Amino acid sequence: MTFHLCDIRLGGLLLALLLMGTAVAEPLDFNRDIRPILSENCFYCHGQDGNKREADLRLDQRETAIKAGAIEPGDPTASELVARIHADDPDVLMPPPESNRRLSAEQKAMLSRWIEAGAVYEPHWAFVAPVRPEPPAITDPAFADWPRNAIDRFVLAKLTAAGLRPAAQAER
Repeated sequence: MTFHLCDIRLGGLLLALLLMGTAVAEPLDFNRDIRPILSENCFYCHGQDGNKREADLRLDQRETAIKAGAIEPGDPTASELVARIHADDPDVLMPPPESNRRLSAEQKAMLSRWIEAGAVYEPHWAFVAPVRPEPPAITDPAFADWPRNAIDRFVLAKLTAAGLRPAAQAER
């Protein structure tokens, strides 16, 4: 079987389009998508350390970022942050050229999408108290006696969802 160069290119193009389509459809998550961009590129100068803070702007707190006009939830075109990351003037551009940090086009688009979606901040996972989930209900009465503890109920729910049945108890 021989492959032609155009077949390979066409396959690559289709794969790229599929991957782009799934990335665009997935909703943004602050801790997964936005916090890393801000943390890597903005928080050093616009974070919690008052001794290093520039322009008296904190981007690590939603309220202060909104009050300063850096973020206008729902309107990226009115947000100073978006204007600064797209600026052509090196005196206005953020991050500044001398920082040797550059936002990719994808990162800029993510920040704009996040602001358009309301610029919701979420606390860092380390500061969120864990919540014990409620074990799933047993949906198949044939397995009502199978779970010995709460974890078994989670396992049974996954098995049932996958169309599988638990194995019989093994001999010891």
